[in-house]
Amino acid sequence: MIRHSLTIFLALLVGWQLAACGLFSDKTDETKGWSAQKLYAEARLNLDEGGYEKAISYYQKLEARYPYGRFAQQAQIELAYAYYKDKDTAGAVTAADRFIKLHPNHPNVDYLYYLKGLANFNDDLGILGFVSNQDMSERDPKAAKDAFDALKELVTKYPQSKYAPDSVERMNYLVNALASHEVHVARYYMKRSAYLAAANRVQYAIKTYPQAPANEEGLLIMVKAYDALGMQDLRADAERVMLKNYPDSKYLKGKTGRDVPWWQIWN
Repeated sequence: MIRHSLTIFLALLVGWQLAACGLFSDKTDETKGWSAQKLYAEARLNLDEGGYEKAISYYQKLEARYPYGRFAQQAQIELAYAYYKDKDTAGAVTAADRFIKLHPNHPNVDYLYYLKGLANFNDDLGILGFVSNQDMSERDPKAAKDAFDALKELVTKYPQSKYAPDSVERMNYLVNALASHEVHVARYYMKRSAYLAAANRVQYAIKTYPQAPANEEGLLIMVKAYDALGMQDLRADAERVMLKNYPDSKYLKGKTGRDVPWWQIWN
């Protein structure tokens, strides 16, 4: 009798738990039964009002439930943007890459390349750098390189895109930032008497980013590094490049007429 009662009690308990789970699930999933149009409208409303996390959730559900509907492609685009606005760089880039792979001929695919560039660009110029006033050249250049590559791909593939002019401006900034990073590292090596390493970093910057303003200081470092190493031919070559490309350089103004090389005055 006791065993029978216990069996009934356990059965009722399990049934109650299952029912509770069902009720809880129905209650929390407010989107159950929503049409694709309803999901899209709510996602867009939240996106416009700054509710990025909820917008992302709605876009994901829309794509999962209606992957071939007329709202699916637009939802994929706006999902990438929602991640970007939510400062989720990885999410934005992943969503953009996925859209580009699935819809390479979409009329708005240029925007996804642009969004990839923006996500990485803003990631490298994020709030921590702003608050600490840290120079971009002192930070890990990976995000800057990724941003440059995405923007370059946009400009190369879609030169007439409305996003191309802004992309070019950002690329110009990034080129100097990346060159500045190499010069910053070279300066670090110079302070520790790692002269060959310093010269090699500058050489890389000059070859990779030939038009970057940061190369002016880089050439000064290269001249001093080769001079410290006793490599006079290479030092002379670097000095010749410096004089040719930056005849009005502030560093050259250190030449005072004394029998001292100009680069040794700038110590």
